[in-house]
Amino acid sequence: MVLTAEQIDIMSQYPNKKRVTRTPFGYKPTVEDKWVLEADPLFVLPLHSALNQLDAGISLREATEYLLANTPEGTTMSHTGLMKLRKTYRPHAKRKRNKVKIIPKTREEKKIQERRIQVANEKKRLIHTKKRIDKLQTEMGILENDKVKSTNSLLLELDYGTEEFKSIQSDIDAGTVRVGFTPNPGPQSAFFAAPEQEVLYGGAAGGGKSYALIADPMRYFGNPNFVGLILRRTNDELRELISNSQVLYPSIYPGANWSEQRKEWKFKSGARLWMTYLEQERDVLRYQGQAFTYIGFDELTQYPTPFAWNYMRSRLRSVDPTLPLYMRATSNPGGPGHGWVKKMFIDPAPYGEPFWATDIETGKIIAYPPNHHTKAGEPLFHRRFIPAKIKDNPHLWNDGRYETNLHSLPEQQRRQLLYGDWDVADGAAFGEFNKDIHVVKPFRIDNTWRKFRSCDYGYSARQASAVLWYTVNPMTDQLIVYRELYVHQLTGRELAKKILEIESENGERMAYGVLDSSVWAVRGQSGPSIAEEMIAEGCRWKPSDRSAGSRTAGKNRIHELLRVDPYTKQPGMVFFDNCRHIISTLPVVPIDENKDDIDLKFADDHSYDSLRYGVMSRPKSGMDDWMRMRTERRYQPVDSVFGA
Repeated sequence: MVLTAEQIDIMSQYPNKKRVTRTPFGYKPTVEDKWVLEADPLFVLPLHSALNQLDAGISLREATEYLLANTPEGTTMSHTGLMKLRKTYRPHAKRKRNKVKIIPKTREEKKIQERRIQVANEKKRLIHTKKRIDKLQTEMGILENDKVKSTNSLLLELDYGTEEFKSIQSDIDAGTVRVGFTPNPGPQSAFFAAPEQEVLYGGAAGGGKSYALIADPMRYFGNPNFVGLILRRTNDELRELISNSQVLYPSIYPGANWSEQRKEWKFKSGARLWMTYLEQERDVLRYQGQAFTYIGFDELTQYPTPFAWNYMRSRLRSVDPTLPLYMRATSNPGGPGHGWVKKMFIDPAPYGEPFWATDIETGKIIAYPPNHHTKAGEPLFHRRFIPAKIKDNPHLWNDGRYETNLHSLPEQQRRQLLYGDWDVADGAAFGEFNKDIHVVKPFRIDNTWRKFRSCDYGYSARQASAVLWYTVNPMTDQLIVYRELYVHQLTGRELAKKILEIESENGERMAYGVLDSSVWAVRGQSGPSIAEEMIAEGCRWKPSDRSAGSRTAGKNRIHELLRVDPYTKQPGMVFFDNCRHIISTLPVVPIDENKDDIDLKFADDHSYDSLRYGVMSRPKSGMDDWMRMRTERRYQPVDSVFGA
């Protein structure tokens, strides 16, 4: 390329450069040394001309278009890139601004412009309205051509068990109604029909719990005010739930839209359902200020504490009186939250029966405060536990292969996942405890049987007093725990009066009582100890054994009594089913892996300690006394003649 004198002068303004990383615009490597860059006239001369035009006052867009038009094909340059080149080569140059004289518009011109804008807006509205009319006409045509009544959403908007639901049963039987989802008979149907505010659907694996959780809120997807939330610990654990919902929801509600980014389902009615995670306790703040009408937790025992469950209850509200407020959960036994879930849902009532919500620490019914303006002292809401087993899911039960896999598990996991046994906990000290074996229905105890009691004393709201009453079957030497008292914030005298009142009402006489030896100590006070105050009321006790190794010995003795005799097929100790606290506590007492004792960090050990005092008191059946009293029971007729 032959350059003129003027072009040579321009090229001199762009000297050679050393190559560092990137080759700047308009430069290329020299033939002699690739690390030395020289200006390329094919690019530099048009660039120089474009910069001159910028300085002269033309727009940045026009200068960029000029540069691209006069450089080889394939060259790229942005407005920002051109401004950066100008700052590099002409840092001090001032750009001339062309002043455009603005002629003000007349009143008529302004009115004309306003009318043009109004016409344009009305055209946009007409186009949008026409599209909506076409869409509605299409949907109306589909509905008119469909001679079968579709109740895919109708059925799910009805509450199971109501008269409204039953009224369309004949249409279902006649085949004139298409059903989108039918729950399995038994526990799954009971879960859908449950009216309680909080329900746990839990138990064995494979019972259809998780599928029921995503199907349960579908009945409300036709309500624009419905906002639901389904939670798992992590997003990875949500994958199966989301995958199942992507098959189920669009088939029931056409047009349902899933947003992967927002983790949210949106329905034509305006209803919304979030499916997301709550991993750490601080994650509850993600939902602060939100309002939900339905909150579901899948695998609730994966949460170590009840904090998330209790906090999310505060997000449960609605201004729509037609929408019920529900919290639902599913779970298998086991996991880090096994203990608190068991206390909240399993222990307070027999399986399947509703009960008033209780405080898991004190066991008391949660109620309105005494100064409430309308509901003082009334219970707040109901809870319910619905047990699930694999046989409740005919799809898996009839196949049999999943049951086979569960049978192959170790005993503890097999009891949890196959039988849905909540009396087995991970790391439990007394894994041999089994409700079916060690819990019996109350029966009349013969007055000749020897009875005694034990007590672990505590006063505060968290440190309860646990009293257990025992008897020994003189024929089998089986130890029977037949009554318990678990109370908070009673002084020694108050507890003694309570114990004596119970024993007096039942006409009982105790052979002896064993009391926690720590309450015999006078702790820096001049008055009597707690034990002395109780004895002063007439409630007699002897101190428990606190010698070295007594804790381990007591634990081992409980193991011995829980063992089933291979000949009699009976355990050495049983509990009446009215002893609910010791029955719920004993299976979840954790073991200390470093020594042969329970984990001393376990806070709810009061019933266990009371049981340990009782079994270590060397209880005897009093067989000699029993035989003597039995032989003294001779027949003595009221009337010597008639023998009546």
